[in-house]
Amino acid sequence: RMEGQGSYTLPTGTEYRGALRDGMFDGEGELLFPNGGRYRAVWHRGVPTQGKYTFADGLKYKDKKWHYCDGYDRRFYTEICSGLKPADISRFTNLDPPRKIPEGCYDCGDGFYNPETRVIVDYKLRFLRNA
Repeated sequence: RMEGQGSYTLPTGTEYRGALRDGMFDGEGELLFPNGGRYRAVWHRGVPTQGKYTFADGLKYKDKKWHYCDGYDRRFYTEICSGLKPADISRFTNLDPPRKIPEGCYDCGDGFYNPETRVIVDYKLRFLRNA
């Protein structure tokens, strides 16, 4: 069984780095998600007892008093940090610069969906799955 400090990559591409004991996450460690998010936590027998999630853009998730993208302030996090863009520049995501979406395709969160071929490719245009 895994024991000590190490890393483990799950089939989903999520990687754990930190303390392992008897084959389980145990102690300080973090999950690194393929989308760039991180979850740092203290683990006990594979279960997080306390932790904090940070989005890929650096925004830290707050359990209480969450003011990001609420009814009063709809700005993206990068706009909060670096200010608003000029009025003629549309912003559809938090990415700066935004991703270039191939003609006739849709961004579906983990890649591009082409309705003509009914195929989803990742952001490097490699096959992911059929829709």
